[in-house]
Amino acid sequence: MSKTSYPLHTALSLAASGIPVLPLRRGKVPFGNCTACADNACGGRPNMKTPGPCRCPGICHAWAAATTDPTVITSPPWAAAWRRAVCVGYHPGGAGLTVVDLDDADAIAWARTALPATRTVPTTRGEHWIYRGTMPSRNAVRRGVDIKSTMAYARYLGPGTGPMAELSDAVWALAVKEPPAARPAAHAAVAPAGVRGGECPHRTPAYLARGIAMAEQRITEASSAVHATVYRTFLAVLSRHGRCGCLTDAHVTRLFTAAQTRGETLRHCTDAWTNARTMLGL
Repeated sequence: MSKTSYPLHTALSLAASGIPVLPLRRGKVPFGNCTACADNACGGRPNMKTPGPCRCPGICHAWAAATTDPTVITSPPWAAAWRRAVCVGYHPGGAGLTVVDLDDADAIAWARTALPATRTVPTTRGEHWIYRGTMPSRNAVRRGVDIKSTMAYARYLGPGTGPMAELSDAVWALAVKEPPAARPAAHAAVAPAGVRGGECPHRTPAYLARGIAMAEQRITEASSAVHATVYRTFLAVLSRHGRCGCLTDAHVTRLFTAAQTRGETLRHCTDAWTNARTMLGL
C-alpha cells in the first residue's frame, strides 16, 4: 500500500464502522474552506450541530464536514485532499464518543487519579482517553487537558487499548465553567440535599454509596485548585443524584467535611453547592 493511500484506506475503514471522518493536512488541521465558503460567507452547515458534508461539495467547516459516506469520501474534491492529507481526523461526537486529550506526562498522571480508566491511545506527547458518550467540547479544562466531543475533531491515532468506559460525571464536570460565588444564606449550616420526586437512576444502594465515596476521594486527593475541584465534584454529584431524592443531608455533610479537611470554609462549601444547584436548575 502506498503512503498516499494510507489515510484514505484508514478513513474508509473508520467510516464503515460508523465513525465520521475528514482529511487533515500539514499541521494536523482541516483543509480550509473553498472560496464560496471563506469567512463562513455561505452561512455554514445549518446550526453546525451534526456531522456530515455541508451543502458545498468542498471539504468545508472542519468537524461539520466529517462523514461516513464512502461515495463522498472517495469523490472529488475529497479524493484530491486525501492525496495531500497527512492523517485522518474524525468527529468524536458524531460517533457517540468523547476524547480526553492529555498533552503530557503531568496530565496523564493527573488523569490516572482523577478519571475512570478507559481505552487509551498514545499520542506524540501524551494520550487520548476515549469514553462512550457525548458532551460539550472545551479546550484547556485544566493544564494540558482538552475535551473533544461534540462540535470538535480529533486525530485518529489507532484503535487504542483497554475496554471503553461510559462517560462519567468526573469527565462531565471538567467542561463546566465555575460561576462566580453566590451569596450564601445567613447562618447556613448545610445546603439542602436535592430535589425530591425525580426518577431514581440507581440500580442498587451501592451505586450511590460508591459515588459519594469517589467524590470524597476526589476532593481529599486534590493536589491543586481545591476550590475548583470541590465545585466540580459537587456539580458531578448533583447532576447524577440531585433530582431523585436519594441524596440526603448526611451525604452532603460528608462532602462538606471532605472539602473542609482540604482548607475550604463552610461558606466556600455552601457557595459551591448553591452554584452547582443553580447551574443544574435544581
